[in-house]
Amino acid sequence: MPDPVLDLPEQEHTPGTWMTGATARSSVLMQIPGVGAFVRALLPVRLTGGHMVTFGVWLGVDPADLQTIAKVWFAPEYRDLVVAGYLANAVPPWGLLAAPVRAIVRDPDETPYCDSSSSVELDRVLHDEWPHDLVLAAISHTT
Repeated sequence: MPDPVLDLPEQEHTPGTWMTGATARSSVLMQIPGVGAFVRALLPVRLTGGHMVTFGVWLGVDPADLQTIAKVWFAPEYRDLVVAGYLANAVPPWGLLAAPVRAIVRDPDETPYCDSSSSVELDRVLHDEWPHDLVLAAISHTT
């Protein structure tokens, strides 16, 4: 779930919540009254040794944009979707909660991928290669 939703007493069961699925886990779009609108995305990170880890994240988006995103998500126009928002999850080991990000559709059968950011740190995470041990150690401490 998006980190701001995890902080709510009723989380995704907050009255007035809208989701594309029955649960947050099965949803790709979500809006929580008084908290915000969220879109699922993938955040790929290249690791040393030719490996890669891909984080499933939520992006916070302008609620007005969520209407447009919802209209094209399950339509042929989805392949051209570009989502501008902010990371709604902290990503180990960097954090990066609320970093601005742009996500694009690489494959119409997959969730959009985080592609670039005006945040220097997040843009480095997306485009540099990271020590395998550093990233996997951070992930193992969060699970």
